[in-house]
Amino acid sequence: MSAAAERARALADVGRLEQAERAVRDGLVETPSDAELLALLAGLRRLQGDSPAALEFADAAVAVAPGQAVMYIERAECLLMLGRTAEALDSAREAVRLGPDRPEPHRSLARCLTLLRQHDAAREAAGRAVTIAPQAVENLITLAEVERHAGRPSAARQATARALAEDPENPDGRWMMAVLDAHRLRVGEAMRGLRGLAADHPDRYGAPVLSWPVRGLLVSLTVGLVVGLPVVAVLAAGGLWWAPSLLLARGSAAVIVLVSVTMAIRVLVPAGRLPWICLGLLPAVTRWAAVVRLVAAGVSLPLLCWYAMSPAWPVLVSVTAVLVVMLAVLLALMAAGRVSGAR
Repeated sequence: MSAAAERARALADVGRLEQAERAVRDGLVETPSDAELLALLAGLRRLQGDSPAALEFADAAVAVAPGQAVMYIERAECLLMLGRTAEALDSAREAVRLGPDRPEPHRSLARCLTLLRQHDAAREAAGRAVTIAPQAVENLITLAEVERHAGRPSAARQATARALAEDPENPDGRWMMAVLDAHRLRVGEAMRGLRGLAADHPDRYGAPVLSWPVRGLLVSLTVGLVVGLPVVAVLAAGGLWWAPSLLLARGSAAVIVLVSVTMAIRVLVPAGRLPWICLGLLPAVTRWAAVVRLVAAGVSLPLLCWYAMSPAWPVLVSVTAVLVVMLAVLLALMAAGRVSGAR
């Protein structure tokens, strides 16, 4: 490792990414064809959100050192950030071909396969990484992530517990355990874990992480409304020809309201005030998206409750209008976010 690369890695490890990038660029002035520095620069640009530039540097690193697996790993990560998963998979497979006895290529391959929902193959790739280095925390966390996405939370928890046994303070392991607690609606335990993470790593686990109960709940509520409303409408339309269908429509509306309110209570009560406070610290686009979802859910659920008690078509039309407006505003906010990001 060159002196420039060593200095850049040390700076990146403590979160000083801009200074690390300057160190890499200074090193490239002296050795512009240093593949290690090019790959480091690709990783730094990726971590700072500049994926297109990161891919350019990763491609340059591969061109300089086509026989090194680490270059293809970085290229795969850049392609994943750009949503080019199939190309990332090809790059990860080339890394595995070049470095079959190293765990890093197998971890990269597992991540690509997970995003492609090829869970069995992803589990096999992550398992190979663990077999190569069974005590490496990174390998165990990758296996836990694969299992979580495959819908096997118990296996994910087991792998995470193994990782934390090796390094109890590992932030990725603590984060994974909090996520698994959240999926089981053990919100209080998850929030305690996240508070500890935010205290130890404020630059990495700040307001976006601590606001997850509110944001996740609002997403779940609005998705449930968007999916459930057509069911209620179809059943209500069926009531024009078959009277019991109207009763099913009213029952469906009541179930949507009951499930939504129950979920909100189970999440918000143990979460406390902190997620709401952190919500106000988020970027404007994210904050407004949460507000739009909150208003849509706050209006739609009482209307559905009204429909369950006294069915009338204008009520369903009103709920539909609210959700359509919500979706339109969310799309506009997403577009605005892309424009501001491009700037």
